[in-house]
Amino acid sequence: MARISTWVGIALAGALTLSLAGCSSTGGKRAEDARAAAAAEGKAAVNTPRWTFAMITHAGDGDTFWDIVQSGAKQAAVKDNIRFLYSHDDEGQQQAQLVDAAVDKKVDGIIVTLAKPDAVKASLARAREAGIPVVTVNSGSAESKEFGALTHIGQDETVAGEAVGEELNERGREKALCVLHEQGNVGHEQRCDGVAKTFDGTLVRLHVNGTSMPDVQSAIEARLQSDPGLDAVVTLGAPYADTAVKAREGAGSDAEIDTFDLNAKVAAGLEDGSLGFAVDQQPYLQGYQAVDLLWLYRYNADVLGGGRPVLTGPQVVTGDDAAELREYTRRGTR
Repeated sequence: MARISTWVGIALAGALTLSLAGCSSTGGKRAEDARAAAAAEGKAAVNTPRWTFAMITHAGDGDTFWDIVQSGAKQAAVKDNIRFLYSHDDEGQQQAQLVDAAVDKKVDGIIVTLAKPDAVKASLARAREAGIPVVTVNSGSAESKEFGALTHIGQDETVAGEAVGEELNERGREKALCVLHEQGNVGHEQRCDGVAKTFDGTLVRLHVNGTSMPDVQSAIEARLQSDPGLDAVVTLGAPYADTAVKAREGAGSDAEIDTFDLNAKVAAGLEDGSLGFAVDQQPYLQGYQAVDLLWLYRYNADVLGGGRPVLTGPQVVTGDDAAELREYTRRGTR
């Protein structure tokens, strides 16, 4: 299970290789500065047509995870001369209607999440019939190819859950609470299934109303009070980690709070010790790569993945990594 320092080293090595290829170090620096300036001024780095890409996700209101996804997508859109449209709804049928609306607008590419795949299947069939290329992100890796998508970008949710189970074992945990905050989200079920697969202890599931943080807090607090044997709480999204910390305090529990996904509050919690660890799936990369891959397909018929998902995680991060991540989380890219 790779720690983030390993990945950062790989990324830095790759960046160094690219900067040295075909140019001097000075020339590479100038090129980087030019690209940064172009992005800052909102200028495209290519002269391809101004295509329109629509991203439709299952995000609920106030979920900061999707702000990071959008950040990546918007920055790639500037670079690729793309008009970027974003919409979301956490109800499957409403998400399907948003996909239908994008098809009716005759967009040049669609990026979509498949948290509730059956709900959007027919809409994606319409997109295929209209000749609109589709890339799936974040959730739905198992259904992506079947639904005709070019590729899927994200983490394998079961594998991510298995990483959590292994980390809980290393920390000596014996009974964990897996908090599911969105009913019907297949990815969330897969995460808890993955934890159960590798965790040597007992895993208990708790379904909560993720649209109301007070309800989430009271539900977790009540479970911790009624079951003092719980020594770990695993939330499935970064915004819920802080709420779980408050629930632990209210219950007078010593349970460790761990979470999937990363944001500025989670990084701070890792640093101050109120959180144990987080599993990062790099949402910025999901948004950025989705736009980039659609642009590459429109421009050059390129497809990545070879029929398999392009994985952006999981990466287990702890307090040892928090200081390094602080800059990235503050600017909204991790």
